[in-house]
Amino acid sequence: MRKKMVAGNWKMNMTPSGAVKLAEELKPMVKNDDVDVVFCVPAIDIVPVVNEVKDTNIKVGAENMFYEEKGAYTGELSPEMLVDAGVSYVIIGHSERRQYFHETDEIINKKMRKAIEHKLLPILCCGESLEQRESGVTLEFIKKQIVNAFKYIPPEKVINCIIAYEPIWAIGTGRVATAEQAQEVCSAIRTNIRDIYGAVVAERIRILYGGSVNAGNANHIFSMPDIDGGLVGGASLKPEFAKIVTTSNYNIADTQCCVRFFFTFSGLYGMIRSVKNEDKIFASQKQGG
Repeated sequence: MRKKMVAGNWKMNMTPSGAVKLAEELKPMVKNDDVDVVFCVPAIDIVPVVNEVKDTNIKVGAENMFYEEKGAYTGELSPEMLVDAGVSYVIIGHSERRQYFHETDEIINKKMRKAIEHKLLPILCCGESLEQRESGVTLEFIKKQIVNAFKYIPPEKVINCIIAYEPIWAIGTGRVATAEQAQEVCSAIRTNIRDIYGAVVAERIRILYGGSVNAGNANHIFSMPDIDGGLVGGASLKPEFAKIVTTSNYNIADTQCCVRFFFTFSGLYGMIRSVKNEDKIFASQKQGG
């Protein structure tokens, strides 16, 4: 069973002092061994937040990184810098980076490979515009994003990556894809990974949904078979984030309950059949005697 994950994308919010205060507030509320909890924070907040969540279940992620080791790249952060600061995850390919900073599929692929080289776990974002959805090209467009992002990356590295499906038309708009719409795309993404890397990688890679996720809709969305949690925007800056983490835990408990019920029922059914068979044998022996 894939472990659920809830990652908060704080975007360009929170000063260092505000970030520490928020992390301190959320820390006891998101304590959970069954869900991977990640705070993806602005670069200036990384060190104070890493220090604040030390020795907890919370991991810290960056919102961006460059694909070079060092050099004259004013304003950029290298993967080595992130690792040294205590970062475990990094968001790559977010639609806001693609839109405002003109990041291409080629740039995103370079970032993916460099992150993996430094043992950072990439959270690869993909998603379509409203125009693309209404034109019926969503699955084709996202397949292209996935294929290009994972070029030259071997299966044993892909298996630990995270993919976040974020329809652009649902990010920060209050609009949200229905659970069924999200499942359709996440299922297609898993199929894409299966076609490239095989069934084992496809079944183990985690796929998140992002786009106006909140405590009210997370339960239904996270219950879909190919959705393993969420990349949460605005709600990650509020105590509501803890409710979303808890929602993920409920889904795990529900699944485990169903599994237990299945095996319990199967066991009882087997016992009943066994008793019936013994009765038949006994009756047959009695008639023969």
